Amino acid sequence: MAAHDRSNERTLRHQVWRHYEGNAWDAFDQLPPRVRKRVTEHAYDAWSVNVLILWQHYKRVHGPTPRAEGALIRYLDYCERLERQVFAEHYAAEHGAPLPHDNARVEVLRAPAKAAARRTREAGSRNPASLM
Repeated sequence: MAAHDRSNERTLRHQVWRHYEGNAWDAFDQLPPRVRKRVTEHAYDAWSVNVLILWQHYKRVHGPTPRAEGALIRYLDYCERLERQVFAEHYAAEHGAPLPHDNARVEVLRAPAKAAARRTREAGSRNPASLM
């Protein structure tokens, strides 16, 4: 049984990305705070094991620096745009209309920086809700 069959995933993500197995909490905790914040703001579950694999790559390329964090965050933003495009195309083909979110021309909703920082401090990195 594939990983997506064991989860509540009901999207096309398993057709777009490879979901690496591993302990999601341990992977999330190994990410730098700035990257963890971005993962919690991702429009979809960014799969923290996958992000950790990417972080290890960016650290090899740039060293464990803010530059590496920024490069990874830009890549996560790119992946999010690709996912939204795939979902929008599928929705349009299935329903004959644009994805309502795109039709409304709204951005992905993200927590304001101060509110997100406060929630991170209050809840800690192991809060399950922070990954949704």
